[in-house]
Amino acid sequence: MSIFHSLLLGIIQGLTEFLPVSSTAHLTIAGKLLGLISPEHPERWTAFVAVIQLGTLAAVLLYFAKDISNITTTFIRENLGAGRLPIKNQSLNARLGWMIGIGSVPIVVIGIGLKKIIEGNLTKDLTVIACSLIGLALVLAIAERVASFKKNIDHVTWWDSILVGIAQSLALIPGASRSGTTITAGLFLGMTRETAARFSFLLSIPAVLGSGLLELKHALGYITSDDVLALVIATVAAFLSGYLSIAFLLKFLRSKSTFVFVVYRIALGVLLLVLVKAAIIQP
Repeated sequence: MSIFHSLLLGIIQGLTEFLPVSSTAHLTIAGKLLGLISPEHPERWTAFVAVIQLGTLAAVLLYFAKDISNITTTFIRENLGAGRLPIKNQSLNARLGWMIGIGSVPIVVIGIGLKKIIEGNLTKDLTVIACSLIGLALVLAIAERVASFKKNIDHVTWWDSILVGIAQSLALIPGASRSGTTITAGLFLGMTRETAARFSFLLSIPAVLGSGLLELKHALGYITSDDVLALVIATVAAFLSGYLSIAFLLKFLRSKSTFVFVVYRIALGVLLLVLVKAAIIQP
C-alpha cells in the first residue's frame, strides 16, 4: 500500500467514523476501487481497518478527555472507594460509567459470535452495503419524524443504554454505521440530536478499543516492515480527521437535523447498486 493510499484511507476513516454514513462502506468502496481488498484474504483488510480505528478512538479519547476523566474517577469513588454508594444514589457520571459498560455488552457478545462472518467476504459485499445504507437511512428518517428531542444526557436511563447498545451491535452489518445505528436509537428514545451523538461517541470507546486491540494482535501476522509506515500514516490521519469530524457533528446537530445524511446515504446506496449492476465495480 502506498503512502498516498494510506493517507487517503486514514482521512476517509476519520471523517466517516463519526458521521452517520458508515466508515465501513466508504473504506470498502475505496478499497475495492483501489484494488486493495484481496478476495482470497479479506481478513487482512479487516485487520487493517480495525487497526486504523485506533486513530479515531484516540480522537474520541482526546475530545472527551474531561468527560472520560470525570466518569472514571467518579465511578471508582462511588463504587470502590470509601464513599461507595448504592447505584440508585450515585451521581450522573458514575451512572454513565455503568450505562456505557452495560451498553457495550451486546456488541461484544455478538461481535465474538460472528467474528468469522465479520472477517469474511460477505461484509465487503457492495450490494449488502448499498442495501444497508438505504435501509438505515429510511429508519433514521422515521426517527427524525417521531423523535421528541426532550432527553439531555442527564436524563438517559438504564433502558436507554441497553437499547442503544443493542442498536450499536447492528453496526456489525456493513454499511449500517456505528454512529448511525446508535444516533437513530437515541432519537427514537427521545434524546436530543446532540445528546444522542454524545452518548453514541462515549459508548463507542469500549467497542472500538476492544476491536482494535484484538485485530492488532491478529494483524501482526500480516504486517511487514513495509506496512508499518502505511499503518502509522493511516492511523494518524484517522485521528486528525476524526477529531474534526466529532467537533463538526456535535456543532451541526445543535441546530440542524440528520436529513442531509439520510439523503446522502440513499444517494450513495443507489449509486452503488447502479455501479454493481453495470459491472463497473465488483460487488
